[in-house]
Amino acid sequence: MPYDATKMKDWQIAEEAEKNMPTPDQWREKMNLQKDEIIPMGRLCRLDFMKIIDRLQNRPDGKYIEVTAITPTPLGEGKSTTSCGLMEGLGKLGKNVGGALRQPSGGPTMNIKGTAAGGGNALLIPMTEFSMGLTGDINDIMNAHNLAMVALTARMQHERNYNDEQLQRLTRMRRLDVDPTRVEMGWIMDFCAQSLRNIIIGLGGRQDGFTMQSKFGIAVSSELMAILSIINDLPDLKKRLNEITVAFDKRGKPVTTGDLEVGNAMTAWMRNTINPTLMSTVEYQPCMVHAGPFANIAVGQSSIIADRVGLKLFDYHVTESGFAADIGFEKFWNVKCRYSGLKPHVSVLTTTIRALKMHGGGPKVVAGLPLPVDYTKENLQLLERGVENMVHHIQTIRRSGMNPVVCINAFHTDTKAEIALVRKHAEAAGARCALSEHWARGGEGAIELAEAVVEACEQPSEFKFLYPMEMKLRDRVALIAKEVYGAAGVSWTPDAEAKAKMLEADPKYDDYATMMVKTHLSLTHDPAVKGVPKGWTLPIRDVLIYSGSKFLCPCAGTISLMPGTSSDPAFRRVDVDVKTGKVMGLF
Repeated sequence: MPYDATKMKDWQIAEEAEKNMPTPDQWREKMNLQKDEIIPMGRLCRLDFMKIIDRLQNRPDGKYIEVTAITPTPLGEGKSTTSCGLMEGLGKLGKNVGGALRQPSGGPTMNIKGTAAGGGNALLIPMTEFSMGLTGDINDIMNAHNLAMVALTARMQHERNYNDEQLQRLTRMRRLDVDPTRVEMGWIMDFCAQSLRNIIIGLGGRQDGFTMQSKFGIAVSSELMAILSIINDLPDLKKRLNEITVAFDKRGKPVTTGDLEVGNAMTAWMRNTINPTLMSTVEYQPCMVHAGPFANIAVGQSSIIADRVGLKLFDYHVTESGFAADIGFEKFWNVKCRYSGLKPHVSVLTTTIRALKMHGGGPKVVAGLPLPVDYTKENLQLLERGVENMVHHIQTIRRSGMNPVVCINAFHTDTKAEIALVRKHAEAAGARCALSEHWARGGEGAIELAEAVVEACEQPSEFKFLYPMEMKLRDRVALIAKEVYGAAGVSWTPDAEAKAKMLEADPKYDDYATMMVKTHLSLTHDPAVKGVPKGWTLPIRDVLIYSGSKFLCPCAGTISLMPGTSSDPAFRRVDVDVKTGKVMGLF
């Protein structure tokens, strides 16, 4: 250790590290768990969170550390790698450390993003299981979600085929009178399949279903995944799964999973998903994997359950937010922490010099294509212009009262002059700054980062939300747009504003979280706009209502819930050794 990450693929590093990965019994001993608090599943295991929380309820929480990032390139900037590297670095300092990360979707894994397991000497193992289904949480969510659609479409067919007397006598169901043009839910699968974004179902005769327009989304975009990330226990899950709005009837009244009498069965499908799965870094720090919600439309975090468990088990608990600080951190700050009641200490802002150059006016970066030379050669002018984006995100973190630590996620092309420039601007903005070489050197390469985080954890913080829950929806959106995105104002389409006024007037929505929906590739709603633009207006075109998770989602721009598969997808390089059964080619 560490492995030579310049010569070994991620799956090869993982394969070597997995040879000495702790067994479930060894994890139990290492983490001081009781026998009934660990649920073995082959070489993996789940943690029985309620038993752990009950036993350790009086133990003080550890230090709560969140990892976020500057506005990324389409390649991502290494938040998961940094999270793993930080755990390894804290381990090198002799700290009792662990973490919680999101479960990856099979869509990006088989497309262009890769496994989201980290990389090099800062990744999670066992990597194949992590990348290909883990313990089946996503499959359970798919089954539960699609069962709701089965219930809806079957109900629509039967209501069409039977009169009221027959419906009651044959099916013991009352007529819901669903409006086929106002079906909110679609189907889900865990791949990127652009051909399923808009479909027609029910073709054939009267016994072949109800003919109507429908759609597919990727599994992690399901409201059920968002619900899993914010629940506190199984009763909370059951309650929320019965409150999901599936469609509207012809009078405009919501039709819920409870109305369809399917919510309880959905809970049965998801009963095992409430316990986090335990994995580890390649240096054997424990890390839970739980939930994986779509960060654009949902909260984009690992679960509240995993964080509650981690804060009881570890002296330092590391968790990660999806996308950049304007999206993931803002939702961590104002939604997840409000729901959980947990107060974080430090936010680590993952930064790369190549991304800052892009924000300084560098050429377009395309996932799957080589980086333009501007990003691999020293260019202080590009970098000087781009650091404004990093400073903007530092200021966002400081508004929360948390202590920011900038992590320069090192690449071998970074020069000493470029690193010094980033460090100077980060410290001038009020953040600690550390260079971290965790990808190449694992925990040894992350010691500077780990020391900066420990130091920041000891500093006083005054965590506070951006807005009170009493603030009206449009005022919340205006505040987020101004303080987090840097917009000069907000514009609403007439339909969106009318919907917002209706929601503001109904006390039922007073406790709904505000879940902003916009691109992650820009501070603005336009992914092509880089840096820190001034004087722009955030356009809101709609407000989506998620009644199970209790989210109101103001939409700035169009977000597809079903990504497309690229022309050179990763699945072309994934293979199996037929003699050993080992998977090769994951990255």
